[in-house]
Amino acid sequence: MTLPLAAGGASLDGGLYLWVTDLAAHAPAPWNTAVSVWTDFGLGAFVLCLAVAWWRARSGGDAVRMARVLAVPVVIVAGYLVNDVVKAVFDERRPCQVLHTVTVQACPPPGDWSFPSNHAAIAGAAAVALLLADRRIGALAAVLALLMAASRVWVGAHYPHDVAAGLLVGAAVACAVSVPAGRAAPLVERLGTTRLRPLVATA
Repeated sequence: MTLPLAAGGASLDGGLYLWVTDLAAHAPAPWNTAVSVWTDFGLGAFVLCLAVAWWRARSGGDAVRMARVLAVPVVIVAGYLVNDVVKAVFDERRPCQVLHTVTVQACPPPGDWSFPSNHAAIAGAAAVALLLADRRIGALAAVLALLMAASRVWVGAHYPHDVAAGLLVGAAVACAVSVPAGRAAPLVERLGTTRLRPLVATA
């Protein structure tokens, strides 16, 4: 069963979406290019954050922390899959297909639903998972997640409520997976006594 939101999305915050896309239409071209590059490739920044968090956890000697760091990739995949299920339930058309506006990026084709935003869900899942594992790296990741969500509206791909919902879905999945992942600390400690020790601890 699907719940079509073709017009409902526009009635929620279509005005705010149009205001943002109008700002983008009058922004300098280099700025819009930078935002486009970020929205297309910025998820890679979370991989870098994960790598730094893993490196810090190796020297920290905290098995719970390491268990949660190792769970981050699982959280990200789970966040994407759960969000895709939600997206299939709500057949919300892209705002650039419903509203007359000029967008920074080309409008996605019909059938590529808008609610919730996959980019925002992945970013939200990564940020909260990292925050639960490493507060310093997680704080940076949270800022990056907000920037990713904002960029999706700026380039015209999503309504504001799409990215807000995506962040919430990702955060919920992260809490559901990362918190119990800490219980795998005994397994991490056992790995530290095997040839896989470099994965979980410094020599």
